[in-house]
Amino acid sequence: MEILIQLSLSLVGGLLLSRLAKKLNLPAVTAYLIAGLLLGPYCIGALQLFSLGFSSAAEVESLNIISQVALGFIAFTIGNEFRLEQLRHMGRQAITVGILQAVITAILVDLALVVLHFINPTVISIPSAITLGAIAAATAPAATLMVVRQYKADGPLTRLLLLVVAIDDAVGLVLFSASFGVAAALESGAISLTTVLVEPLVEIVLSLGLGALAGWLLFRVEKYFYSRSKRLSISIGFVLLTVGLSMAEFEVGGIHCGFSLLLVCMMTGTVFCNICDFSEELMGRVDSWTAPVFVLFFVLSGAELNLKVLSNPLVLLIGAVYILSRSLGKYVGAYWSCALTSCDNKIKQHLGVTLLPQAGVALGMALTAQQLSDGEIVRSVVLFSVLVYELVGPALTKRSLIAAGEIQEEGRTNARQKNQPRKPVKLSK
Repeated sequence: MEILIQLSLSLVGGLLLSRLAKKLNLPAVTAYLIAGLLLGPYCIGALQLFSLGFSSAAEVESLNIISQVALGFIAFTIGNEFRLEQLRHMGRQAITVGILQAVITAILVDLALVVLHFINPTVISIPSAITLGAIAAATAPAATLMVVRQYKADGPLTRLLLLVVAIDDAVGLVLFSASFGVAAALESGAISLTTVLVEPLVEIVLSLGLGALAGWLLFRVEKYFYSRSKRLSISIGFVLLTVGLSMAEFEVGGIHCGFSLLLVCMMTGTVFCNICDFSEELMGRVDSWTAPVFVLFFVLSGAELNLKVLSNPLVLLIGAVYILSRSLGKYVGAYWSCALTSCDNKIKQHLGVTLLPQAGVALGMALTAQQLSDGEIVRSVVLFSVLVYELVGPALTKRSLIAAGEIQEEGRTNARQKNQPRKPVKLSK
């Protein structure tokens, strides 16, 4: 009973707050996150009132399966952007920008935090600085996708953004695995090539392979059904299957093998949309089904944000350096890589800002980084940055897409139709 009441309050509260956000010209995703903060253990939840909010972080974590499912559908939707005709036009640009902006961001954050270490070695260690640099490369696809969907954004910047965000996950995984391996080696005095190079590459290959197989099987199974509702049910079932399988871990010959949920589900969507002639219509129906799941995902994400990190001056100092250097890295990295690939000026000026949101992937990396001697500082800094980026990032993404001319002035339209600007009223003579 308590869980159902909490989920109901999360869903209804988030949607009601989104009406206020609209009046303030803020994206709905920001309202969902704030609703989560209000219902979380540091606000209404702290009152310990029966089922009104989440009284502890453990209560929020117990609903983690909803967040995993939501991330699976988000990745599946983004995979739909990797259509062959689109890759022929933007594939080289997306790969180049996706890799370079992530690497440049990691380098700038590394440099800033290493300089901070040499100024005062007690603030942060070299291993933690290197690890935070790799975590900085990660971008949250969920907030970006929600802003794009809410405002029906479309254009060269939007299409490139969705491709870059997808590629960013694979690049971030490699950078983090390599950096964390080096950081662990600096602390232990022994480096492992298996941990630094082999395991991240194995994870990427296994994830892409599992996703490709799932996408092909989904297409084969869908062909046996003609009802729209049954095809929708099959699609939902396969995404749930890929989310479940991506949680599997095993060891082969001393090599730890696992999967990336985002990569598996992205590849499933990519393969399916490229071999299925009715995938466009089906993806639209999946999007409408997942709307409440996404609202719950962001409300729960807001409830997870730990406000205690704001009471630690050391975390605030490192967090400020991290946020400033990461923001600079994303902007400069995106601008320079877009210039290198001859992108339009609007894309060069605005892509970097749309890559600022950071959440689930970074938090997952931070949990792994806790194994370092001062790993708790790494996790606290990432929690602080997620708090800032998730609340500010969606609004900045919206502003950039408006400035690029890819979001039209809002009008009163059916939610299923493309947003059309209001027509001026002609005054009668």
